[in-house]
Amino acid sequence: MIVDDLGALVGRARDLAARGPRAILGLAGPPGGGKSTLAQAVADALGDEAVLVPMDGFHLAQPELVRLGIRDRMGAPHTFDARGYAALLARLRAREDGVVYAPAFRREIEEPVAGSIAVAPGVPLVVTEGNYLLLDEGDWAGVRPLLDEAWYVEMDEDTRLEWLIARHVEFGKAPEEARAWVLRSDQANAAVVAPTRERADLVVRLALS
Repeated sequence: MIVDDLGALVGRARDLAARGPRAILGLAGPPGGGKSTLAQAVADALGDEAVLVPMDGFHLAQPELVRLGIRDRMGAPHTFDARGYAALLARLRAREDGVVYAPAFRREIEEPVAGSIAVAPGVPLVVTEGNYLLLDEGDWAGVRPLLDEAWYVEMDEDTRLEWLIARHVEFGKAPEEARAWVLRSDQANAAVVAPTRERADLVVRLALS
């Protein structure tokens, strides 16, 4: 089923939150495909009923990427702590008595920052988003079973590429450098993500300009 209505998506997320005591909604899709925008919109609409915990907080730090010799592939599946991400989702599902702190990713410094997102025990819905939530290989395979519902987010390909290049430029890359990075690295990651579409409960097609 393909859905493109934000109101319907918010309603679906609200129903998920109402199941109690806590549910996890995952949004997957290719780089620059609108996952973050939609996840933030859903979390904002639900207010105190939801907290957004992005996968990107589990990027490996820059010095570790350099040490491993994979800095030029930053953003690929093997440049994240997938096991740590799955462990956090498991803690969130357990709805511990105390606050659970999650990391965030700061694009302006291209680094994860620990303890940035507080998830209180009374929050009924955690919204999480990232490229590889539906990947069934290696440590990533442990993520999908922890999601109560998963949406695959996509948009027009030309628009996605324009957005992605613009985002890289916004955070410091020269236009030609940004385009080269997108066509080399981000598109390679998109090719990994595309086959995971079939593992989603719902496909969301964004019509954005």
